[in-house]
Amino acid sequence: MNKKAESKIKDRGEERFRGLLNYWIRHNREHTSELERWIQRMEEGGWEDSAQELRKAVALALRMDRHLESALEKFSDRERGAEISPSAGAEDIPGYYDLRKIGTIHTPYSNFAPYQPRENDEGEFVIEVDPAYEAGLNRLEEFRYIYVIYYLHRSPGEISLKTRPPRTDQVVGLFASRSSHRPNPLGLSVVRLKSRQGNKLFVSGLDVFNGTPLLDLKPYLQDLDSKADAGYGWLNRSEDRDHLLLHIKGIPH
Repeated sequence: MNKKAESKIKDRGEERFRGLLNYWIRHNREHTSELERWIQRMEEGGWEDSAQELRKAVALALRMDRHLESALEKFSDRERGAEISPSAGAEDIPGYYDLRKIGTIHTPYSNFAPYQPRENDEGEFVIEVDPAYEAGLNRLEEFRYIYVIYYLHRSPGEISLKTRPPRTDQVVGLFASRSSHRPNPLGLSVVRLKSRQGNKLFVSGLDVFNGTPLLDLKPYLQDLDSKADAGYGWLNRSEDRDHLLLHIKGIPH
């Protein structure tokens, strides 16, 4: 067999391996999502013992997911010939990234959600962290407020780099707005942490749909995260700034 034929067979093998790894990752995530849905149903039906066993299965599936991703990453590194070093230039950094869901946000909202979090909003708002990440919540309850970072899974695909924020007379750049229609549909909210029960965080009002995927949590620190001189930017030029601020703060008027 000549080298050209050997190379073609090798390329086919690499293509097949890559395809299989991507398929296994996607298939495993689909099963994990299905298990999470059944856990919720079992809990609602009072079958807590069965739900607990499924939580363990989800934890194992998440570990499997990490190993599959690692296999794909090492396979890609082998194709490139070397790993990207910490000092790599911007041109060497990949243009896409994988984000891992670490939990689910539960809210009363199915078809409509407010534009901003409303601290005294009615209903129950619960951040349920996947059991595999529960240990990461240790002592988070000692903070009064937290950052919640999530994936805007119902955000439309098309975006515009110019937008008119609701209830304003201003047209601004997308990145000068709080619009949820962004190139990377990531959401960020600051909420009050009322209590913690195991892997569940009970919080003040959140401006997201029920079932929103959770990506990360961080403590909100006094002084470090509060900037008294932040100002209002282009809002100062709005003819109805004071009225708009009432909407932003969720104050009835």
